[in-house]
Amino acid sequence: MALSYSLALITACAATAATVLAAKAANAEETDKTLAPVLVTDSPYASGEDAMMLTPAKVLSGNELRDKIGGSLGSTLSQELGVSASGFSAGASRPVIRGLEGSRVKILENGMSSGDLSAISNDHAVGSSMMSTHQIEILRGPAALLYGSGAIGGLVNIVNDRIPTVLEPRATGETELRYSSVDQGNALGFSADRSAGSFGLHIDGSTMNSGNYRIPGFSNIAGTGDSGRLSFSNNRENNIGVGSSLIQDWGYVGASLSQLDKNYGVHGAADDSTIKLAQTRFDIDSLIKSPFAGFDALRIKLGHNDYQHTELANGTDPSVRYTNQALESRWELSHLPVDGWRGKFGLQSENTTTQAASLDSSPSTVPRTRSSSVASFIVEEHDFGAVRVNAGARYDYVTRRPDADQDRNFALGSYSVGTLWTFTPGYGLGATASVAERAPTAEELYSNGPHGPTSSWDTGNASLKTETSHNLELSLQKTDEKLRWKANIYQNSVKNFVYGKISAGTSHSGYAAMTYDRDFLQGDATLRGIEAEISYNLNDPGWFGRVFADSSEGKLDDLSHLPLQPATRTGLNVGHQMAAWRSSVSLVHAFAHNNIASSSISEETTTKAYTQLDASVTYVQRYGTTDLTWFFLAKNLLNEEIRLSTSLLKDYVPQPGRNFIFGLRTRF
Repeated sequence: MALSYSLALITACAATAATVLAAKAANAEETDKTLAPVLVTDSPYASGEDAMMLTPAKVLSGNELRDKIGGSLGSTLSQELGVSASGFSAGASRPVIRGLEGSRVKILENGMSSGDLSAISNDHAVGSSMMSTHQIEILRGPAALLYGSGAIGGLVNIVNDRIPTVLEPRATGETELRYSSVDQGNALGFSADRSAGSFGLHIDGSTMNSGNYRIPGFSNIAGTGDSGRLSFSNNRENNIGVGSSLIQDWGYVGASLSQLDKNYGVHGAADDSTIKLAQTRFDIDSLIKSPFAGFDALRIKLGHNDYQHTELANGTDPSVRYTNQALESRWELSHLPVDGWRGKFGLQSENTTTQAASLDSSPSTVPRTRSSSVASFIVEEHDFGAVRVNAGARYDYVTRRPDADQDRNFALGSYSVGTLWTFTPGYGLGATASVAERAPTAEELYSNGPHGPTSSWDTGNASLKTETSHNLELSLQKTDEKLRWKANIYQNSVKNFVYGKISAGTSHSGYAAMTYDRDFLQGDATLRGIEAEISYNLNDPGWFGRVFADSSEGKLDDLSHLPLQPATRTGLNVGHQMAAWRSSVSLVHAFAHNNIASSSISEETTTKAYTQLDASVTYVQRYGTTDLTWFFLAKNLLNEEIRLSTSLLKDYVPQPGRNFIFGLRTRF
């Protein structure tokens, strides 16, 4: 039903917006018809965003990114096409892509794994600072498989450019200072680059400090609990990173070191928690041009992460400590065209040691588990006149070795094929098909203990089988001139889909019952969805606008709904930019989500519809080579009570109320 409503809404939005925007386009000047392409740094073909039909992508950068920056990755991306947020807390919210989340959505930092444990549970924060981010790339579809067989929902790459790749003849960088009213929060971020001879130098840092945020009404959906402010919704973060590269005509080799410390609250269903997170990250990146005859580039990346976070019951009593030690390597070799085929192949390895150790008398939630994976991949592309064809394949061998349970080995094969037919200049029709296999994670296999922030006792299943996804997608788009649009329709059939069945909490080995029991089970599932977006003149002076709608529906083959699925949404953004001024108003409406999982106590209640109204105004002052940007952002102007159907704690954790953000950004 949601899909049929969404299709009608998309058609209506498209007809209305196309009529209005086409009239404006007809009266627009003929100059500046083509928008500058955005480089997608982790596309397998390094092509522009608009050329990536086979890997539907969105790139956030510049002022668009800065206006959407939030305290978490999920809140930053929550209004992108096909992307929702888990909405767990102010400090921890992960993206949900086309109804899939957790380990099915891979998070990268500069093309390498983020190394955190956010995929285990939505109360775990992503280990990257939003204030230090220069660009965010969203990849869905076949290309995402090149970075991990488990990324059947897609991937998000966070780019902070810590390892320089070009020599800056003078110091360049930016700073940003902002204040938010809803949580009395303040944030400061900076980055700077400079060269010293053949060496590129980089430094960045940020600090963020926000208190408990204001909410309309009460915290509990039943009309009880906190009012005014939501307790344990505070968020504090400090981040510093440095990097340097030797840059020559033959390429570059560089390294970076960063440290992230984060302290945030989680308002739970029964007990509140505070999570203290610390992560140290070390990366090496190198590129050698024309390394061998017939090849144009060899790229080698190495990454090491030392991650831990401690969960404190009621904010004071340490209960569980999660740790993750990770070492990753990636080798890519790009070849020159052979009979018109261009592409790359490579190897990737990853070794991790993960544990969720009890700090009180309760059992450990996840035993110490050593995991390793070795993978090979290849992707190729060829143009046959107006038809572009690409094909890719990946093979992974994954092992899980817990201290106190059975070892598991998984051989995973994934592949994809796609075509894009440019039937007339600027218009493309695409189709993709992919098969991806995912190994169950350590927590899905071996969990057996309490998890305070989710108020659940998690029980894994060491006999879980490989999860296999068969994905089909059709796409249609217009990619040139000021008026652009795209539409996608997809179906993802997943065999042995792993999900957490939630039931009433019971006692376990003498330990007091949690609110819920969450047992990891498997069943065949199907996810279907449709998305559409129309945009006009997003980057040039004058009026601009965007209309979008998306809807997805996930069911197990016994016809019961998958838990924590996103609501159907429509959105509109209209604004004007001229000279130093830019202003916009956006409206997003999420429909009531009634397709709840019948077996999930957390979804006994449906999720009400909401309308979110936002606005922004920016003014740029230029002083020589320095830009000063004064900005004002207003979020949730209607002070709506917003609860997200994708959140396990939606009945206890509403999203922030009306929020005014003031700030100053400088670029030099």
